[in-house]
Amino acid sequence: MGLRDLFRRHTFEHGIHPPDHKALTAGLSIRRLPFAPYLVIPLSQHAGAPATPLVKKGQDVARGEPIAEANGFVSVPMHAPASGVVDDIRLMPSARGPKSLSIVIRVYEGSPQRVEYESPRNVDDMTPEQIVEAVQATGMVGLGGAAFPTHVKMRPPKEHTVDTVVVNGCECEPYLTCDHRLMLEKPDELIAGIKIALRATGAKRAVIGIEDNKMDAVEVLSARVRSEALIDVQAVPTKYPQGAEKMLIESLLHRRIPPGSLPSSVGVSVFNVGTLVQIGELLPTGRGLIERVVTVTGAGIRQPGNYLVPVGTPIRYLLEHVGANEPVHELILGGPMMGMSVAALDVPVTKAMSGMVVLPPPKQSKQLPVMACIRCAYCVEACPMHLNPSTLGLLATKREYQKMAADFHLNDCFECGCCTYVCPSNIPLVQYFRIAKAINRERAA
Repeated sequence: MGLRDLFRRHTFEHGIHPPDHKALTAGLSIRRLPFAPYLVIPLSQHAGAPATPLVKKGQDVARGEPIAEANGFVSVPMHAPASGVVDDIRLMPSARGPKSLSIVIRVYEGSPQRVEYESPRNVDDMTPEQIVEAVQATGMVGLGGAAFPTHVKMRPPKEHTVDTVVVNGCECEPYLTCDHRLMLEKPDELIAGIKIALRATGAKRAVIGIEDNKMDAVEVLSARVRSEALIDVQAVPTKYPQGAEKMLIESLLHRRIPPGSLPSSVGVSVFNVGTLVQIGELLPTGRGLIERVVTVTGAGIRQPGNYLVPVGTPIRYLLEHVGANEPVHELILGGPMMGMSVAALDVPVTKAMSGMVVLPPPKQSKQLPVMACIRCAYCVEACPMHLNPSTLGLLATKREYQKMAADFHLNDCFECGCCTYVCPSNIPLVQYFRIAKAINRERAA
């Protein structure tokens, strides 16, 4: 089979194609970041209930040791990313804004930082139920940014049957390349993780979807799966938000998820490549998730790259290590389309943080004014969910939030930001929609 056969030109409708800025780091191998003097481990860095502390102030902890336990099925435990002593358990700044209860670890200087806690196992001997329990014990969440507990995805509702695992290797956000490098440097671990996901879900096949601006990854993985009957690789057109699970399922399988439904309703479970690489590494060893690969990039960085970073590393320390050009105009955690700007440097790297983009001041410092909607319909043409962002935006200015949800499908918006990107009137539409959904959630509580 030639490379031409790998292409499936079918893709979702609408979307955009912003400059990707990936050349800064796409060719750089993953490097390990040194341990910071202090690590901050938020107990709520995943969807679901926060974890419950297992340690006390002043207690010694070893690298890899469980320090917090899951609080229910939709929750995951935390593990010590480094050997040290628990300095405190207190409220600490978070990227979301409100302070979050966190375990602060003072890292031992000069420690070899070997992983002391592991429990090797033969995954081939495990039942699907045992695999799901073991995945929860690793503390694994979706590393693409959603931070949804992975073991929950592996156990779909009883009324749904999963026949296909979709492996998300698109990485469609501009600037980010950590998944790209993992596909190139960790193909065996990725395949091991895919096989574990197949066994856990009971799916009969897996499809790895990769955007066609990463053909080196397509070639590496195509060669690697040549002897794997259940795993296929497909290149999909490069456009944003190809990596959104609803979009990718439609591109690869021609299946559309009904509004308000899960991927399992159409027989699919979707996992990010970074997540499966970690599962392929952690499950056989019985270790917990204590570090992840983070893309650190942007014109404001002196040493851009992909770094293996202990969870809990303060981004201030990360910036000091890679070097930031002064002054820093904007710091975005995640990609520029769906990431969030942060004002404080004391927030830590979390399990969900795939990138950090640092931008210098723009050459034109004058901020463009927000103008009235001119009904050009560019946002309607860009929205991958076929919503009407123009009308939703007008309703948002009138604070008709419930009408937005009831009559104009506000909750189908997954905040990709395409509408804001194309708006010639500079209307911050996606910010309006985030506020509207938050207010509706508060009213419903």
